[in-house]
Amino acid sequence: MAKEETMNLEEGFALLEEAVSKLEKEDISLEEAFTVYSQGMEVLKKCNEAIDMVEKKVLVMNEKGETDEF
Repeated sequence: MAKEETMNLEEGFALLEEAVSKLEKEDISLEEAFTVYSQGMEVLKKCNEAIDMVEKKVLVMNEKGETDEF
C-alpha cells in the first residue's frame, strides 16, 4: 500500500477492500494481520481527509440563487 500518498478515493476504497480480504483469510499470521491492519488504517485516514476536503468544497445554493460553501 505504498501508493497511499497519491491515491484517489476509488483507489483508497479498493485498497481497503483488499486489506479486509486479507484479514478475513484464516491462514494470515498475527504479524501480517497487524501490518495489513496498520496500513489499512493509514489508507482510511487518507480517505477520511479526502472526503473532508470534498465536503468543504461543496457549494450550496441559497434562496437568492447565489452559491455559498457548505
